[in-house]
Amino acid sequence: MDRWQDRVAVVTGASSGIGAATAKALVEAGVVVVGLARRMDRMEALRAELPEEMQGRFHLMHCDVADLDSLTAAFDWVEEQLGGVDILVNNAGCLFAGQLLTQDLEKLEQTWKVNIMGVLNCTRRAFRSMQQRDVAGHVVLINSLTGETIINPPGDELQVLNMYPLTKHGIKAMLEVLRQEFRGFKTKIKITSITPGVTDTEILPRGYDSLPMLRPEDIAAGIIYALATPPHVQVHQLTIKPLGEPF
Repeated sequence: MDRWQDRVAVVTGASSGIGAATAKALVEAGVVVVGLARRMDRMEALRAELPEEMQGRFHLMHCDVADLDSLTAAFDWVEEQLGGVDILVNNAGCLFAGQLLTQDLEKLEQTWKVNIMGVLNCTRRAFRSMQQRDVAGHVVLINSLTGETIINPPGDELQVLNMYPLTKHGIKAMLEVLRQEFRGFKTKIKITSITPGVTDTEILPRGYDSLPMLRPEDIAAGIIYALATPPHVQVHQLTIKPLGEPF
C-alpha cells in the first residue's frame, strides 16, 4: 500500500457495514479517506473510534448517491479541497425486501438509482478526476453473489430480493464495460469487482442471518489486497465466500 500513502480515496456508503470497515482500513493504511453517506452521525462515531492521529485523514461528506446534485457537490468538494480522487470504492447500495410483482414501484426505482446510476455517476466523476491528472487510479465495485446467481431464500421464505439481483448482474456487466473503456482511453486506471457471499450487514434480509456469514472486515481486507497489487496486476473479480455457504 506504499503507493497509496496520502492519496485520496472516496468511499460511498461509509456509515456502516462494508463501507465503514473499508474506510477504517484505508485510513489505517495511510490513505486520506472521504466518506460519503447520508448518516453523518454514524460516520462521526466511526471517526471518533480512530486513534487521534488518524482522525484528520477521515473526511465526512453528507451525500445521497441517488441524487445527482448531492453527488456532484460532494465530488466538487473533494476536487477543490483535496485535489482529486485516486481511489473510488463504490459501496453504497440498497435493498427493500419484497417482490418484483408487488413491491412499490418507488422502492424498485430507488434501488436502481442507488445500485446502478449511483455507481455509474460516481465512477464518471472519479474517472474525470483521474484522467485530467493522469493518475493511475483504482475503481472498486462492491458486487454480490446475487450478481452471479439468484439465491434461493432459506427454508420456506418467499423470495424477497426483487430488484437487487438485477442491479448486481448489471454491476457485473458494468465491470467489463468500464475495463474496456479504461483501456480504450489508454489510461492505467484499474477496476476491481468484489463479490461477497452473505455478509453480516444491515442490508441483509430477514432469515438470511441463519446462514454462514462473512464480516465487513473480511471484505475490506479483500479490497486492500486488490489495491496493494503491483501496477501491472489487475484483480478483475474477487469472490469471497464464508466457509460452508450452501450456494
